[in-house]
Amino acid sequence: MEDLQLVTLSRKKGTRIRKPPWLKVRPPGSPGYLETRGIVRANSLNTVCEEARCPNIGECWGNRTATFMIMGDLCTRRCNFCSVKKGTPQTLKPLAPDEPKRVAEAVRQLNLRHVVITSVDRDDLPDCGARHFAHTIKAIREISPDCKIEALIGDLGGLKKNLEIFLRYPPDVLSHNVETVPRLYRKVRPYSGYIRSLSILSCAKEILPSITTKSGLMVGLGEEVEEVISVMDDLRYHKVDVLTIGQYLRPSQSQMPVKKFVTPEQFERYKEEGLKKGFKFVESAPLVRSSYMAWKHAL
Repeated sequence: MEDLQLVTLSRKKGTRIRKPPWLKVRPPGSPGYLETRGIVRANSLNTVCEEARCPNIGECWGNRTATFMIMGDLCTRRCNFCSVKKGTPQTLKPLAPDEPKRVAEAVRQLNLRHVVITSVDRDDLPDCGARHFAHTIKAIREISPDCKIEALIGDLGGLKKNLEIFLRYPPDVLSHNVETVPRLYRKVRPYSGYIRSLSILSCAKEILPSITTKSGLMVGLGEEVEEVISVMDDLRYHKVDVLTIGQYLRPSQSQMPVKKFVTPEQFERYKEEGLKKGFKFVESAPLVRSSYMAWKHAL
């Protein structure tokens, strides 16, 4: 398969790489954006939209949707692509018992028909936060029973018992991102594992065969096209239903640099290839993120 990615970026120390025109977005500020921000603030909630500096925040918040991030804003993992703040045993805080109700209230105020809930990794907790996640889903179901729920989870320590706790109140879509190709895991996700991520997705189907599973990839980190195709094969082998592919963008100078900007044409080829392999939905474009167009994926 022909590689339509741009050549590897060259850079001098201290210089900024200019983004190609297809990655430019308008700054947020619409009435819908401001209203969503107000509801998030009023309920003292965190969103991955802000913490991960998502380029789609203006579009999504303008349409009164947000991806809520529970269990605090400090993460126990140290992924080299992510701008979420890192926690230590000294800085990590206990879970807020009223957080599930606050998230549910924000969903009600926004009158959402589809919501995405994600979290930081909390490896310090005995169940990695699985029970708290389940309680949040339960709280949303109680006051917004018609709202579809997507849960973007971490690997829960790779333990089936934690996944079983989480699935006591199952979402409509269970999402867990493999993020990158196996060869780059030590650079990109040094405290996570590719096989562990696949096992979480596979185990979810074993526990609850009817659940829709979803995973996502970033590209532009130095992967080859053939490696992306191989990840697609692995995900389909484990019966993953939905795939998202988007361009990695460096949140700040503290994260690993972009190696390549992938062209829209190559993203379209990834989409075509994924659909041929049997994914029910493939969102593949430069600005696609895990929860982009998530409402379409609740089959």
